[in-house]
Amino acid sequence: MTALIVDDDRRNAFALTALLKRGKMTVLVANSGQEALDILQRTGDVEIVLMDIMMPVMDGYQTMIAIRDRPECAKLKIIAVTGKAVAGERERCVAAGANDYMLKPIDTAALLKAICHWLPRTGSQ
Repeated sequence: MTALIVDDDRRNAFALTALLKRGKMTVLVANSGQEALDILQRTGDVEIVLMDIMMPVMDGYQTMIAIRDRPECAKLKIIAVTGKAVAGERERCVAAGANDYMLKPIDTAALLKAICHWLPRTGSQ
């Protein structure tokens, strides 16, 4: 299984990468929304995206909307990951195209549970 982590903070991307690799996932990392779109265009096997919301230039909302505008990404699972804990944030992320929403700092057990929910095959491997 392949995950794409989209986060402009290298420390967050590193921590998430280490967690997912321990779970035997292949991990790709994008440091910006545009880089994420480029990776998705080149790579057809990404099954889940962990999307930081607060990024410069092209934020996570804009990136998720651009991803959802691509028919080939219609079934791609996206988990929005943000430190923005304000009322209505979950709804805003879902409206932009997220399947799920998690707050930073990430509860790793909750993240793994969410990944297993959205990608049921991960629980059987």
